[in-house]
Amino acid sequence: MSAKAILEKLAVLADAAKYDASCASSGTVKRDSTETKGIGSTEGMGICHSYAPDGRCISLLKILLTNFCIYDCRFCINRASSNVERARFSPQEVVRLTLDFYKRNYIEGLFLSSGIIRSEDYTMEQLVEVARILREEHRFQGYIHLKTIAGADPGLIALAGLYADRLSTNVELPTEAGLSSFAPEKKPETIRKTMASVRIGADDAIDAAKSRLIGKARPPRFAPAGQSTQMIVGADAARDDDILKTASNLYSGYQLRRVYYSAYSPIPDASSDLPPVRPPLMREHRLYQADWLLRFYGFERAEIMEGASGGMLDLTIDPKLAWALQRREAFPVDINRAPRELLLRVPGLGTRAVDRIVAARRLGKLGLGDLAKLTASVKKLLPFIVTPDWRPGKLTDSADLRARFAPPPEQLALAL
Repeated sequence: MSAKAILEKLAVLADAAKYDASCASSGTVKRDSTETKGIGSTEGMGICHSYAPDGRCISLLKILLTNFCIYDCRFCINRASSNVERARFSPQEVVRLTLDFYKRNYIEGLFLSSGIIRSEDYTMEQLVEVARILREEHRFQGYIHLKTIAGADPGLIALAGLYADRLSTNVELPTEAGLSSFAPEKKPETIRKTMASVRIGADDAIDAAKSRLIGKARPPRFAPAGQSTQMIVGADAARDDDILKTASNLYSGYQLRRVYYSAYSPIPDASSDLPPVRPPLMREHRLYQADWLLRFYGFERAEIMEGASGGMLDLTIDPKLAWALQRREAFPVDINRAPRELLLRVPGLGTRAVDRIVAARRLGKLGLGDLAKLTASVKKLLPFIVTPDWRPGKLTDSADLRARFAPPPEQLALAL
């Protein structure tokens, strides 16, 4: 097939892949040298940025194998009844693109998903075949992230885990009621079964590595970067509390590395019961902050929701600050004596700052001046901490404390 035809497919299938948020993308400004004498672009067709298990930011070719789909999920741009332009790669074409981009140093890996064609097993076979050719025939050592197809044979999932660094199965919507309404062909139990297959494969690989006798061959790794999933936010009536409940269950039940939250984006010819406008991006941002509190700060979902209203996170202030304002009796805390677990609950202190504080206070008592060197900003800490040279007095319980941190109101612009 000609290079032009492949590029035409790439334009369609890279654009179709942009709705999947489970390939984390780093933020930057849009730059393109097409109309200049420069070189390079931050908007390369189908290229996204993600993070390797060791923390490196890497560029991935992010595409769909095809945007044809036998499912008719009403929130999806690629649903069967959609009139979008369609395209399909063969496994060999995806391999060729990946290797060509890699040799030109455009990418360091591949993120591959797909619509469902013929059947779940057939689609999964095609995805696995791409990874197999790259790994076995071309000895490709770059990063590979494969979407698993819910309902595919567990043997195919097991094979995918041997070739891919990360696997992900999208739960799509936060609640079973939402999935039943907007994607009745997808069954929650089928999705969970596929995610369980990935966890079993990972657990078996860990057990095999631990039981390996000295001198024996190292057992093959299984999806060493773990598994992730994505939930669409704002397409149905699910509250933030529902979303975080589902996320908590997924983390505990399937040992997910990460849950991604993707604000619903209105699509052409959408169903009348889908929202005509996307939810505030701040809602997506607050969910990520709450997710971080669950994973790294020792918060339970119920604690996070203490600072919410009607099951929805406060869009004006971050969820840790919202919780602290409801739990003022827990503050102020002594920076020099509080355990790490309590320091993590102080608004304005991140995990790295807390670790620096814990290490530094072993050498002597810390004052405000010392904190200024260890944290990004002391101002947010003041109502919640005690140091030898600072006490907040009545500031912690002041009625206008929330107003001190809330952004100033903005005047709405009139549409002309």
